[in-house]
Amino acid sequence: MVWITRPGKRERLVAAAAELVDRHGVESPTLAQIAQAANVSPGNVYYYFKTREELLAALVEHRRGEVRALLSGLDRRRDPRARLKELAETWAASADEVVEHGCTIGCLASQLTKTHACLAPSAAGLIEELLDWSETQFRQLGHPDARALATTLLGGIQGAAILASVLQDPDLMRREVRRLDRWIDDLGSVDSRSSSLRVLDH
Repeated sequence: MVWITRPGKRERLVAAAAELVDRHGVESPTLAQIAQAANVSPGNVYYYFKTREELLAALVEHRRGEVRALLSGLDRRRDPRARLKELAETWAASADEVVEHGCTIGCLASQLTKTHACLAPSAAGLIEELLDWSETQFRQLGHPDARALATTLLGGIQGAAILASVLQDPDLMRREVRRLDRWIDDLGSVDSRSSSLRVLDH
């Protein structure tokens, strides 16, 4: 017999918060709504989280765990170029969800930076982890301007996610990821000193 352990109340609250924040934004869901979605009595919420900010901080750490799990999985690929392309492909694979709710990481970091100053550094750290990891890949490919290239890559992904969500067009997300794929391939055939200036073309 296989025993399946049900997530604890704290984990259920964080998961419920993640889903509701994705759907309605940081400011919309109340603690009572989160408790109901987690099937936890409202009174129990304060046993785990004394304030709304504590719950949002736990949500950030939850997302950080997801980012690190994603990057750890990508690190199993032997080629840095393949890792970078697969990172971008993550957004293409979830294009329908991006259109419906926006980028899970980008939207959360952006909203918290604007509305919860105490959580801004932690929220920004989600983006920094993606940038740092991407910079490492470009540096392994021999590019001295690795940070600039990492910024171009993540900027392209996040910009496409915003446009796809606003225009309700998942194919836009997929097309832009394919364009980034070609850009990553092209970087291998250009002089590294000018690589950060190369224009993304169709």
